[in-house]
Amino acid sequence: RSTFRRNSVVLCERGYWAERPDNSSVREKKLIAYQREFHALKERLRVAEHRTLQRSSELNNILEQFRRAIAETNSSKDALTNFSDETQKLLKELSNRRPLQVPNIYHHLPHLLNNEGSLHPAVQVGLGRTGVMVVGVAIRHEAQCEKHKAKLGQILHAAHITLQPFSSPLRCSLLLNCSPTSKHPASTLCSITMVMGIPTVRRKVKSYLSETLRSLIDKLSPEEKLDCVIIVYVGETDVDYVNSVVAGLEKEFSIELSSGLLEVISPPAAYYPELTNLKETFGDSKERVKWRTKQNLDYSFLMMYAVSKGVYYVQLEDDIVAKPNYFATMKNFALQLSSEDWMILEFSQLGFIGKMFQAPDLNLIVEFIFMFYKEKPIDWLLDHILWVKVCNPEKDAKHCERQKSSLRVRFRPSLFQHVGLHSSLAGKIQKLTDKDFLKPLLHKMHVNPPAEVSTSVKVYQGHTLEKTYLGEDFFWSITPKAGDYILFKFDRPVSIEKFLFRSGNQEHPGDKIENTTVEILPFSVPGLQTKEKYKRTEDRFYRIGQFEKGVAEGVVDPSFNPIIALRLSVIKDSAVWAILSEVSQTHTCSSPVKSHLTPLSQDAFCLNVLI
Repeated sequence: RSTFRRNSVVLCERGYWAERPDNSSVREKKLIAYQREFHALKERLRVAEHRTLQRSSELNNILEQFRRAIAETNSSKDALTNFSDETQKLLKELSNRRPLQVPNIYHHLPHLLNNEGSLHPAVQVGLGRTGVMVVGVAIRHEAQCEKHKAKLGQILHAAHITLQPFSSPLRCSLLLNCSPTSKHPASTLCSITMVMGIPTVRRKVKSYLSETLRSLIDKLSPEEKLDCVIIVYVGETDVDYVNSVVAGLEKEFSIELSSGLLEVISPPAAYYPELTNLKETFGDSKERVKWRTKQNLDYSFLMMYAVSKGVYYVQLEDDIVAKPNYFATMKNFALQLSSEDWMILEFSQLGFIGKMFQAPDLNLIVEFIFMFYKEKPIDWLLDHILWVKVCNPEKDAKHCERQKSSLRVRFRPSLFQHVGLHSSLAGKIQKLTDKDFLKPLLHKMHVNPPAEVSTSVKVYQGHTLEKTYLGEDFFWSITPKAGDYILFKFDRPVSIEKFLFRSGNQEHPGDKIENTTVEILPFSVPGLQTKEKYKRTEDRFYRIGQFEKGVAEGVVDPSFNPIIALRLSVIKDSAVWAILSEVSQTHTCSSPVKSHLTPLSQDAFCLNVLI
């Protein structure tokens, strides 16, 4: 029996437990609640610290510019006479201060000081989305979301984001990370979950950029298009060429650009240092060393631009295709994991494709790249970061690999496939394909309410119920018998709207669950009509559904809510093994959403979970 603790979903309490627990149980539950609150506070402080460091760096840069300006004016006797005595005193104190020299980007790239526009995009097209503002609708909780669905639909329609069909239900998970805006108190600002970065350069043979964007965008739902931004980074200093790329994208993706889903940027020529006198290392030719060095700088510029836009950053390439449902899969997988447990999530085994990072980690990665951008390619540098973090020099290589795997988590099967034949390195042909991409996804994940899970069924080869509930794997059991059960006991009472359990998968379609009922344990005694409609078990569970053709799906009678536990009960021996490949329990919240834009905070938001 395991207890799941996650920091991505908050449930809203309604009252207390139906039965009076003993004192030890009360203390345990209070301890769990305190642990959750502490973890949420820790996450908020982490993000606040990240933003403070950003502001500190910006202020240091301004201070340095002041010192330079003052140093220049010191040569002129009349330079400061136009200022008041107090201002002159402050400026002299500022120029005479000699603090410790704090390393920054200019220590590694001193040429950037020669041009004040060296860190500003030369071309920037798009809305600069960092959030979606729902104007005129201040959402505080789920009930208000339901009340204002029609208004929200009108707003989305005006923004060229049309739900198909337009009258279809608008899930309140759209308002995942929202708070009232300061400039528009009657409005709501929803922060973006995911930023996808795509660097591209001029290719002599064929460009795959348009096909890549079409694959990514067409597989996004209308709601997902509100929850992300795709940044195309054109790593060229020829402004005419960059503008030609922009013109092509405006012609094909005008709606995406005007809605804020798609942005295009390019660096200024002053951003790049001299790349002609690079040291040839690791057997690479001079041209290849220049190519990989520039590539490191391109990744860094793109990450610096993206760091403040969302919660997660996904690095992609300009010659890929995506699987259907890729966005929800990545998002749900990341939300299931504690933010402290990983640094890189890999959704492809190839190169720098499908690598997800948490936004606060991007600054560390960029700093590391700037220190060694001339020395090694990006994938090696990332591996070195992991080595520095977790590897013990006194241990062997196998131990190091095990430690690194705890920070670099691989998702299978791959969600992205490399399709480009001609590399951006002139003359290079690369026939790289991800074999995992063709493999079917044998389970489907959802963000479910925190719960203790347990079962009496014998588990086969580590395919545990815990992993299934987290969306990491499917549950595989050996011939369930009558009386066996699968129990989900929620950490707190939760209102369930609907449920879905799917058994079997593509590799083992016959391992389905049959002769099994779905039962719930209400928080309080339901009304008389509800009692008569549903059969009640001896231990006070109510049967609300059963498996038919391997699937159990249904809507929960609202009079049952909130619910303490949900159980699958086997009523007849099975002749075959059973696979549970999908578990989804859509729940709602009843308490107000707190005003905080950090989706990693446990008490920051309420959402529906069936994606």
